[in-house]
Amino acid sequence: MRGDTFRKVIGVFVLLLVISLGFSNEVREWAHIPTSMTVFEGELTPIVEATESLKAVTVSTNQPAQAFQASGVSENDVEQVSLEVAGIPVKSIDVTTLPKKEVIPGGQSIGVKLNTEGVLVVGHHLVETDDGSASPGETAGIEVGDMITEIDGHEIQRMSQVGEYVQAAGDEGRTLNMVIKREHQTFEKELTPIKAKGEHSYRMGLYIRDSAAGVGTLTFYDPETKKYGALGHVISDVDTQKPIVVHDGQIIRSSVTSIEKGSNGDPGEKLASLSDKREILGSIEKNSSFGIFGTLKEANLKNNIHDKKMPVALSTHVKEGPAKILTVVEGEDVEEYDIEIVSSVPQKQPATKGMVIKVTDPKLLEATGGIVQGMSGSPIIQDGKIIGAVTHVFVNDPTSGYGCHISWMLEEAGVTDHFSNKQEAKAS
Repeated sequence: MRGDTFRKVIGVFVLLLVISLGFSNEVREWAHIPTSMTVFEGELTPIVEATESLKAVTVSTNQPAQAFQASGVSENDVEQVSLEVAGIPVKSIDVTTLPKKEVIPGGQSIGVKLNTEGVLVVGHHLVETDDGSASPGETAGIEVGDMITEIDGHEIQRMSQVGEYVQAAGDEGRTLNMVIKREHQTFEKELTPIKAKGEHSYRMGLYIRDSAAGVGTLTFYDPETKKYGALGHVISDVDTQKPIVVHDGQIIRSSVTSIEKGSNGDPGEKLASLSDKREILGSIEKNSSFGIFGTLKEANLKNNIHDKKMPVALSTHVKEGPAKILTVVEGEDVEEYDIEIVSSVPQKQPATKGMVIKVTDPKLLEATGGIVQGMSGSPIIQDGKIIGAVTHVFVNDPTSGYGCHISWMLEEAGVTDHFSNKQEAKAS
């Protein structure tokens, strides 16, 4: 009994001695280790790194000895890890181990073609008639950003369909019954087309659009499921600034023809064209806050730099310091460029701006001025792992911008049954 008491006194003395010797920063680092965390099979990096500077701290586990190795955690789950000072348990950490996930990084320039779910209302206009000016659509209460999904019980997918129904209703002198989607709500509206002055056609007084196109970068794909992720941010309509609800779409092989360099106040842009073959690489099935997602036709895309499966990293594993991005500056050739991870936030909730990054590669700065439009989705690689994707540029400093953590994109793509951000959020 006296021995236990003596040991505890010695432990406290050692801890106070460590502090008095000027290691208060390390003690604070140790004190802020969370009570639970998530690691991949075979890794104990977060715990080891957080405690390696404290020589008085030891790490132990309540699992059998074979489940704890010098290199980390084995295939068996470790339920709890204890931190000790001079043999006295001072902190316990619940550890959840997840199966390792590997995907193939992208970097290829892609053309994006989206078809909306219905037709998107992007504006109102007045129709000149013999009796004055009016906008039937605005009068009917249809707003910019609304999606027209049905007319008179018929599903709408193309603008040409709308014109046919509007003209028929005008000729018959009747109203149109429309189903409108607004945000997450559905409304029914009645609209009476009117004839434009000096014309035989009828008008709704609405500007509409049924598709969108642009250029971006492929982030990753899973060779087993052929599922991919790209862009790292949502595609919004240029007029309404609202996310486009996707009916379907395609990603197409593209070639970068020139670069408009970024400068303060102007982020610059990649200018690209479709390849001569106009090869469709895959389908677009989702447009979310973390990019576009779908299925490739063939799981054999190559960037000629990293064409083998690469492990992914949890947000808790991302470190400040050097990293690389894969992207295309000219033609279709993917190249690797140096960047710096300025900061990274281990996220408990999905968010696109998880990292601040800065381009440091002289060759890329010379070619683009930093991050430009069309570079979104460029995979970020650190220590041999995919950690995220480029998403946004700082308008007043095009050398810097944001990146999103790869884990959120993997979840959106649906390539991970066991790799769960909910588990990561719970453990962070």
